[in-house]
Amino acid sequence: MKRPLLIALCGLVLTFPALPALADDGHGHGDEPAAVSGNGPRRLPDGSVFLPKPAQRQMAVRTQPVTTSELPRAFELGGKVMMDPNAGGKVQAVVAGRVTPGPKGLPYIGQTVKKGEVLAYVTPEAGGHARSLNESRLRRLRELSETVPRKLIEEAEAAVANERLVAPVSGVIAAANVVSGQVVEARETLFEIVDPARVLVEALAFDVEAASDIADAFIVADGQKLPLQLIGAAASLREQALPLLFRGENRALAHLPVGQRVKVFAQSRRAVRGMSVPAAALVKNPANQTIVWVKTAPERFEPRPVTFEPLDGVQVAVTSGLEAGDRVVARAAALLNQIR
Repeated sequence: MKRPLLIALCGLVLTFPALPALADDGHGHGDEPAAVSGNGPRRLPDGSVFLPKPAQRQMAVRTQPVTTSELPRAFELGGKVMMDPNAGGKVQAVVAGRVTPGPKGLPYIGQTVKKGEVLAYVTPEAGGHARSLNESRLRRLRELSETVPRKLIEEAEAAVANERLVAPVSGVIAAANVVSGQVVEARETLFEIVDPARVLVEALAFDVEAASDIADAFIVADGQKLPLQLIGAAASLREQALPLLFRGENRALAHLPVGQRVKVFAQSRRAVRGMSVPAAALVKNPANQTIVWVKTAPERFEPRPVTFEPLDGVQVAVTSGLEAGDRVVARAAALLNQIR
């Protein structure tokens, strides 16, 4: 190569900046950013969510249109499941002594018993062999029935009867606080019996005026709305609240244990204008506002801040933030709210 041509080529190389080294397919350096798919679920800059149809089916997203109507005004009360005093009872020891099993042994919790069934005996100590001093005395008096007054025999029979722990009602053993051989005191509660089909719900209302205007009431258990019937209200306050007593309908509360805390949704006779939406549609945004998601396009959802009032535990009454005809996400709203 001639000297002038070599000098020209060298000057041309120095004129252009250095180019980065390129790798062939399969020989990347590993520092390239991951490719972003334009078809995946994502949060858009305006706060709405893009959710393709396949993702909607996978998440089981369901929507429903809303309409404005007159809805009953409701309020929430704290309640507790209670034993019906006419369908349940407690078995207490009348005399002090040692517990011995009944004819069928000591009952277990959950066991069904019938009214009048002997559950156990409370036996006063009598030399360790006789079941009871009272039973021995009764046998002797019966042997001498022709020479002793009838009154003494009846007193001995009553004493023996007091030692028998008998089921006062038919139902299910809810509590068993005794084992064989245990020494108990008089008036100690040993068994509790409950009829699951006849339990009650007691709620405390701090607004006495609202409590006098209850038309319907419900509780929610396992996602189902269970209706309640108001039996009555107390005539005196307890802890500055008015106790209200409700009864379940058609064995609705049979699976709820006595003592369980529940929320009672009481509906008054007054109405509020709003839109009924599922309670599961309500979620929180990063600003801790209550929102619902509204479907504005086949694959686009927008958040709407709303105000609401309780309705029946399953549905709520949205009083502002929505318009008639909006399609609200009624199912999988919490999953939709997590998309970023």
